[in-house]
Amino acid sequence: MIFTMYQVDAFAENVFEGNPAAVIPLETWLDDAIMQNIALENNLSETAFFIPHKTGYHIRWFTPNAEVDLCGHATLATSHVLFQHLNYSENEIQFESRSGVLTVKKEGELLVLNFPASKIETQYIPPNLKTAFNIHPRKCYKGRDDIMLCFKNEDDIINLQPNFIKIIESNARGVICTAPSEKYDFVSRFFAPAVGVDEDPVTGSAHTMLIPYWAKQLNKNELLARQVSKRGGTIHCKHLDDRVEIGGKAITYFIGEINF
Repeated sequence: MIFTMYQVDAFAENVFEGNPAAVIPLETWLDDAIMQNIALENNLSETAFFIPHKTGYHIRWFTPNAEVDLCGHATLATSHVLFQHLNYSENEIQFESRSGVLTVKKEGELLVLNFPASKIETQYIPPNLKTAFNIHPRKCYKGRDDIMLCFKNEDDIINLQPNFIKIIESNARGVICTAPSEKYDFVSRFFAPAVGVDEDPVTGSAHTMLIPYWAKQLNKNELLARQVSKRGGTIHCKHLDDRVEIGGKAITYFIGEINF
C-alpha cells in the first residue's frame, strides 16, 4: 500500500520552527495497529490521519506510543494540507473527533482552531511534582487531561529542568508549566513523557486549559501566547466561554510517500 504523507510545521512562520506533525489522508481507516506503527516509525509528537465524513472529515491523532483524544498542532497541520495541497475550497473545515466536533477557519494568514475549553480545578501540588523541576511551582490546577503548574515569571519557564520520571508519576497525560510574560500575555512549556513526548514544541490542546485560566487572570478574552520550547511557537488565543480559539500559521516541510 502506498500513501501520501505531508510533514508540516504548525504554529510556525518558517520551517524548523513550531511543532512538526505528519498528516496522512485516507479514504477509509487502516487497522489501529498499522496507524500506531506508522506514528512510531515517524517518531514525531503526533501523526494525524483523516477520512472524508458527511459533514467534512473525521480526524484521529497518534503519538509514537498511543492514540490521543485531542491534538491542536496536528489539526492545524491537517487543515493546512487541505487548504494548501488538496484544494479545499470552503473557508471553514469541520472535523469529527474523539473530542466532538472541531472546526478550523481561515482568517487572513492564520488558521484558527475552535476547540472545547477545559474545566479547571484548583488542587494541591502532588508530591512528585513538587520536586519534578529545579524551580518550585506556586500553584497547581487539574484540567480535562493535564495538570497545570504556575510559576512566577517567564525566566522560570525558560530555565525549567524537568525530571521526566517524576512527571510520569503524576498520572496525567501531560504537565503544563506557565507564567506571565512581558512581551506576550503568557508563556508555557508542555511535558508529556507518559505518551512518548518528553517535551512538545507547541501544544494546541494545552491551550484549552491555558486560555480560560489566563483570560480570567488578566481580565481579557484575546491573548497572545508563546510556547518557549527550543523550537518555539506563537499562539493567537481567544476565550469564548465553553470554547476557545487557537490561531497560528503553518508551513509544509516535505511531501512524500510511505509504502508497506
